[in-house]
Amino acid sequence: MLPSIAQRLAQELSCREAQINAAVGLLDEGATVPFIARYRKEVTGGLDDTQLRNLAERLVYLRELEDRRTTILASVAEQGKLTPALEFDLKTADNKQRLEDLYLPYKPKRRTKAQIAREAGLQPLADLLLADPSRDPQAEAAAFLNAEVADEKAALDGARAILIETFSENAALLDKLRTTLRERAELVSRVIEGKEAEGAKFADYFNHHEPLARVPSHRMLAMLRGRNEGVLSLALLLPQELEAPLPVSPCEIMIAEAVGVKNAGRAADKWLSDTVRLTWRAKLSVSLETELLGELRDAAEAEAIRVFGANLKDLLLAAPAGPRATLGLDPGLRTGVKVAVVDATGKLLDTATIYPHEPRREWDKSLAVLAALVMKHKVELVAIGNGTASRETDQLAGELVKAAGGKLQKIVVSEAGASVYSASELAAKEFPDLDVSLRGAVSIARRLQDPLAELVKIDPKSIGVGQYQHDVNQTQLARSLDATVEDCVNAVGVDVNTASAALLTRVSGLNPTLASNIVAYRDEYGAFADRVALKKVPRLGDKTFEQAAGFLRIMHGKNPLDASAVHPEAYPVVEKILAKVQKDARAIIGDSTTLKSLNAAEFTDERFGLPTVKDILAELDKPGRDPRPEFKTATFTEGVNDIKDLQPGMVLEGVVTNVANFGAFVDIGVHQDGLVHVSVLSNKFVKDPREVVKAGQVVKVKVVEVDVPRQRIALTMRLNDEVAPKTDTKSGGNRNDVRRQQNSQSRQNEPQGAMAAALAGLKLKK
Repeated sequence: MLPSIAQRLAQELSCREAQINAAVGLLDEGATVPFIARYRKEVTGGLDDTQLRNLAERLVYLRELEDRRTTILASVAEQGKLTPALEFDLKTADNKQRLEDLYLPYKPKRRTKAQIAREAGLQPLADLLLADPSRDPQAEAAAFLNAEVADEKAALDGARAILIETFSENAALLDKLRTTLRERAELVSRVIEGKEAEGAKFADYFNHHEPLARVPSHRMLAMLRGRNEGVLSLALLLPQELEAPLPVSPCEIMIAEAVGVKNAGRAADKWLSDTVRLTWRAKLSVSLETELLGELRDAAEAEAIRVFGANLKDLLLAAPAGPRATLGLDPGLRTGVKVAVVDATGKLLDTATIYPHEPRREWDKSLAVLAALVMKHKVELVAIGNGTASRETDQLAGELVKAAGGKLQKIVVSEAGASVYSASELAAKEFPDLDVSLRGAVSIARRLQDPLAELVKIDPKSIGVGQYQHDVNQTQLARSLDATVEDCVNAVGVDVNTASAALLTRVSGLNPTLASNIVAYRDEYGAFADRVALKKVPRLGDKTFEQAAGFLRIMHGKNPLDASAVHPEAYPVVEKILAKVQKDARAIIGDSTTLKSLNAAEFTDERFGLPTVKDILAELDKPGRDPRPEFKTATFTEGVNDIKDLQPGMVLEGVVTNVANFGAFVDIGVHQDGLVHVSVLSNKFVKDPREVVKAGQVVKVKVVEVDVPRQRIALTMRLNDEVAPKTDTKSGGNRNDVRRQQNSQSRQNEPQGAMAAALAGLKLKK
């Protein structure tokens, strides 16, 4: 029999069944993944957040599978058709597709041509011709004429409909055809006649094919987008069908063999062969192609969502500049540069609008305004949005930094999503009297101070670190990204006395209502003195407190442990440790020598095991340790402001803005990200680009190729690579890209060809 859900999950996640049962129990009780991963290690045997997320997702699937199995068994039994063999097959089906294949012949459906034919008494005719092809179809059909069957043709059409439906519902045959196509078929993409000019961005897929089993997610999504826009047609063909259509498809031969049809010159052989041909061409080829392309789409979407989530995690956990007064600049030309100054806590202090660029060119006046704001508010950092006029505004900030004599630091930051935040209800509540355009400057300043705290206010889909985010399942994308945000917020922890409602909402156990209640309580009664005071917040009960308390920090409160990740439920363990060393909490915190001399096993009990005690000792050593890296900035090369300023061989510093399966996009300060293909990320073989780079990372790159007309830049992180001099890419580039694209097997061995192929069609964003 099929293993239980717990047994299957244990096998898939390479852990013990007891761990699965414990984790499932906690999830069913309403515990969150961050809480289970951090504070229930003994219960789950140390399952981490990634394992728990996978467990939760697969648990939903397997439970749905069991529910569907129960429904199907009941339906077939009700029909009186549940044989022991069928019951065994249904109970051992290990996926939804297999289950549905088995159910297909018994599934209630609208009256089909086959059902109508059966009602007209034509089932015996179909059975007779299939069992004995020596019979003459016309002669046999004459015996089945009645009020509902007018002539021999109608009788034979009805019998054929019955056989087509029977062949199409053969579970074993379906599985064989599906497996053959999945393993051997080529995905073929062709341009729809007359759409060449309109769909130029899909040119690399106008005459393209590659093995279905090896189509990477980004190319699949690109081709699907081309089909959705009416530019491309997609089809599945076996290798022998690529050159020209075959008289008989290999799949037709498989169907004929499975149902016992062969052409031996007997009277009914041609009629049966035509029935097999129609089974494939009119029914199964269409349904299986739709199904397999759907499978590939689902896998490509899942991979795109995974990559988006990984990039989002890197961006959210990017190094914070810290609590320093910051001046935010939202660049613009005609409408001016919007300016906002925030203090070390992110509170808005001042705003202005300056016009240093075309058409007004008030450079000196703008510089004076900025200098005055810097002096007035003791500004330490300047954050510059990376949108239109960013480099020009960066030059202005450069002069400001020089004038400040080294007391200022300027950084270009991504402004993706700033406009979304500016127009949001959240921003309107926070700044009801502030112009929408100035709210963007506030967001830019704050996201430099603390990217996590600011970016949680923005819909993750608007942050701009994903590929094809508008093409994938939006529900799955939102669920995945919300989980990523939740994991990041709880990994860092939240200062409950300064956090916004948006940030608190992402804390384990909290929701928008509770987050708002916490802020309202804080506004009315002042800062929380300790974690216990959180229980006074309306609707924040014991269960919620258990889930949230460990992730909420009380800085400079009554109990120094409240500023750490030690959960209040484990404070008694700390009391044992303090009694052992005869010191108070403030004295032991940070005392590495004393803490490392302790034997963790000495403080365990029935409730708190070795993993928890070790976590407590590590937390006492470095309480509230931020998992994010040290703050670093990239320095863009002076005089390189536009793609036209680039030359092959230039070595530049930049910031990774996005990581895809085929490489990384890097902002080098020319308003167009360059691509470092996976083959040139390192001198070593790289399977996953995220092994080498992450979103927000500062890197050095060399310019390999510049295609000004197509706004494409090829970069390498192998700085010792020799680079060919600049050439005219207007002619021949696309042709070479297509050739290299079709020669997909050699991409890893042809770095520049790989980059060209990637550049040719893979950055079809938004």
